[in-house]
Amino acid sequence: MARALISVSDKTGIVELGKALVRAGIEIVSTGGTYKALSQAGVAVTEVSAITGFPEMMDGRVKTLHPMIHGGLLALRDETSHMQAIKEHGIGLIDFVIVNLYPFAKTIANPDVVLEEAIENIDIGGPSMLRAAAKNYRFVVTAVDPADYPMIIAKLDHQEPFSEEERFLLCAKVFRHTAKYDAIIADYLTKKTGAAYPEDLTVAFTKVQGLRYGENPHQTAAFYQSHFAETPSLVDATQVQGKELSYNNIQDAGAAIDLITEFDQPTVVALKHMNPCGVGTGDTIFEAWERAYAADPISIFGGIVASNREVTEEMAQALTELFLEIVIAPSFTEGALERLSKKKNVRVLLLPSLNREVMRRFAMKSVTGGFLVQDADAKTIGVEDLKVVTKRKPTEQEVNELLFAWRVVKHVKSNAIVLTKEGQTIGVGAGQMNRVGAAKIAIEQAGDLSRSSVMASDAFFPMPDTVEEAVKAGVTAIIQPGGSIKDQASIDVADEHGIAMVFTGVRHFKH
Repeated sequence: MARALISVSDKTGIVELGKALVRAGIEIVSTGGTYKALSQAGVAVTEVSAITGFPEMMDGRVKTLHPMIHGGLLALRDETSHMQAIKEHGIGLIDFVIVNLYPFAKTIANPDVVLEEAIENIDIGGPSMLRAAAKNYRFVVTAVDPADYPMIIAKLDHQEPFSEEERFLLCAKVFRHTAKYDAIIADYLTKKTGAAYPEDLTVAFTKVQGLRYGENPHQTAAFYQSHFAETPSLVDATQVQGKELSYNNIQDAGAAIDLITEFDQPTVVALKHMNPCGVGTGDTIFEAWERAYAADPISIFGGIVASNREVTEEMAQALTELFLEIVIAPSFTEGALERLSKKKNVRVLLLPSLNREVMRRFAMKSVTGGFLVQDADAKTIGVEDLKVVTKRKPTEQEVNELLFAWRVVKHVKSNAIVLTKEGQTIGVGAGQMNRVGAAKIAIEQAGDLSRSSVMASDAFFPMPDTVEEAVKAGVTAIIQPGGSIKDQASIDVADEHGIAMVFTGVRHFKH
């Protein structure tokens, strides 16, 4: 008689699967809570202790770690010596293993969890059984995901054998599952040790969705969520309407979220191809929107808009007059959603966590054959961090404007120069191979508005030429990291023309 071993923490669908196994004439062996759930549902089930001859002991820590179980899982049916050992020791073969693991991730998600509680929720027997069964996939069917139960039930009810390919697919899923489980445990314990960059880095990602294509139509792609959640995050957004998100949509939306969370006051970000094309702040969110739009009404076409306040009907009406890919906000009024619904294709994303504390862990980028890992660039600068290096000190209004510009330039591809005025970006120079080139682009975009504006640079000026361009444009104050061996040359030009300049001591390269 065929035998199935069932031991699950997540009992979704397990009674239905148990009944299907019984209908197929398969004996069920189970443990603890799973045994109770199946027997209470009227499913015929045998306790593991009846097979091993030992009771569950040590608060359930020891129950399936026994040769009567693992012999039945690991025996090769086509190996004579294995089958002789099975017969000699009276071991029953196990043909199905349906197991999922103690809820370690759920346990540590509780902010009040203590180490001892977390340790007790590390499953030992479950992974051992799964790995043993999956290793022997030619003879043992494994299931770790309730989503696979319907397929198994259908095959049992139709008396269809499992092909080797089907068994192998389930085997691979087991090892992905146990690898993720161990990665979460390793990450939790490593953080407890304080090791920032351990000798082995384990990460865990869960597929959110497949994508139609990647950056370009000839590239395949999928969207994965890191288990080690950060807030606010695009993966937590609810899509209210619109087409499915694309690879580029997800990248751009993530960049917009990163930028909008720099601001506490009402702010709107317009973003295109990973660079902000317009950022505005104001007393109201509509005023912030007007400034963000006016910053670059051309580049916003086909772009993304992120708001850190509720989108009002007035703002939504203005948004519908443009072609936009995505609108992101912590909330929308009913009137705003009704207005936006008239633009069926625009993706409307609801992300309440935009108003929560920002928590960022690390940033990863792929290179051929590996990953680069670094702390997320969460460094913030306040008034107290600014070092005035010129004869003229910036006014209070200029300081506020400089800090606004600094928050924006941090999120522009390097080399980056940003000009702002009255809480609004007026010129953005992004991704240039030299800094003065980026400055010229920003100044050209700003036009006459550059008079009495401020300039932010994501890294120091290697030459005074960028300051000279700022002088010609009418810039009154500059914020930059400092640190060049030719800093004094830039300071001298600023002093000569009455420009105030402050150093942050921090750069924000964004490659």
